[in-house]
This record gives sequence, structure tokens and C-alpha cells, in this order.
Amino acid sequence: MREVVIVGGETVPCLGQGTWNMGERADRRADEIAALRAGVELGMTLVDTAEMYGDGTTEELVGEALSGIRDDVFLVSKAYPQNASRDRLERACEVSLRRLRTDRLDLYLLHWRGRVPLAETVGAMEALVTAGKIRHWGVSNLDVDDMEELVAASGAACVTDQILYNLGRRGPERELLPWLTEHGMSAMAYSPVEQGRLVDDADLSEIADTIGLTAAQLALAWALRRSEVIGIPKAGTVAHVRENRHAADVELSAEVLAMLDDAFPAPRGRVRLEML
Repeated sequence: MREVVIVGGETVPCLGQGTWNMGERADRRADEIAALRAGVELGMTLVDTAEMYGDGTTEELVGEALSGIRDDVFLVSKAYPQNASRDRLERACEVSLRRLRTDRLDLYLLHWRGRVPLAETVGAMEALVTAGKIRHWGVSNLDVDDMEELVAASGAACVTDQILYNLGRRGPERELLPWLTEHGMSAMAYSPVEQGRLVDDADLSEIADTIGLTAAQLALAWALRRSEVIGIPKAGTVAHVRENRHAADVELSAEVLAMLDDAFPAPRGRVRLEML
């Protein structure tokens, strides 16, 4: 699988696994655990979660799923903005580590911006790096003006900005994605299939049929066409994981990309970063 170089020269797979809404239903637990483990076996070794997801139950599921294979995974979690202060971030991180059954995170993100000054969050993140509780840190849902403020607050070590980016949400292409590339930071695209809603789009399905893909695979392949983008779709079954994995091997032709541009045109002006 193609890899994305992050700050510091480390590489991660361009296609990882999201976990939003996982671990919240007992009848799906076995399938979700099997899906995560299958994804790791298929090379989707970046696994993303958050303390917000299921109020901690998702982290617990991920911890169970990664039992015995933790060292094979680039593990990501996210902190609530109210926990991003110097006083509270370490405690939040420790709670996440216990749920995840691990002694460190490979990447810890500020989930979205709150009232805590970014400079304070940067200091708290760097303290966790020094303590060995996290290896890298980053942010989520921050637009260009926020990112400029972050870098000005000694945040150049930021690895990624996790953002909503898909065929129907192309606003980041105007300013944010070029800004991240210029500063050597990756973009982690959450909901790259718009939580499954894109699979019902008639235009997308028609284009996908012409090249032998599902609509979901085409949407994923489109998001992954950019070298700085890491996709983190959620899949709750092994079959869905395998479908997603194929998208990482797809190279879209100029003709197909033009068809997608016609069906899902990029905005002509700046669009504020959207969130789900």
C-alpha cells in the first residue's frame, strides 16, 4: 500500500481505519473486532478513535481488538477540547491509554478547537511526548487561520489535521490542503464516503459501474488520489474492510477524474471548513 510521510520522516499507510460509532452495540461487537483485526492484516494499520466515541466504549473495543497486535498498529486517539489544557490533558490521555490497553499513543489529536488557547494545548502535547505517553501529536477540524495560529504558537511539530474531506466536501482543496502541504503536514480525511451517504448518489454509482468499482471504492480512491491525504473510513464487517482495502490500489484515469469533477464540482471560492 502507498504510504504517506508524516512530520519527522515516519510513514503510515494512506488508508487506515476509523471507528466512529463502533463498540456501541453488543450484537455487533464480534464483527467489529474481526473487522479491525482483518484491516490490520490487510495493511490498514493506522487505527483512529477518540475519547468522545461512545463516551469511551469505542476505545475499549479498539483495545480489545488490538490485543496481541498492538505493536503492529499506528494508534490514534483524540481529546475533547475541554481536556486540552495543561491541567487536564495528561489525565485524559491516561484514561484513553487504559481503555486502549496500551502504554502510549502513536498520535494524539485535539478533536476540535475549544476555549483552551492553542499555545497551552501545544505545551501540554509536548509534555506528553517528553513523558513518553504519546509519540506524535496533531489536531482535527482546524481551518487555515487556526493552523497559522497553531504554528505561531510553536506548533510546527503538528503531524496532521484530521478534517472532513470527500467528494461532496471539497472546500479544503481551496486553501487548507495546499497550506498543509506547504508546511509538511498530512491531512487525515474522516467520513471519506460521507458516512455512507455517497454510495446512494446516482452519478457516483454510474461512474463507478463503468470502471468495475463500487461507489464507496470510487469515493475512497478519489480521496486517496492526493499524496498528502490519509483516509480513515469505518467498516464494521470483514467484507466491508476488504472492499475498502481495494480502493487503495486503484489509480483513477484523467477521464474518470474529469467525470467526477463534473458530478461533484470543486467550490469556486473559499468555503469554511465543515464538520460532522
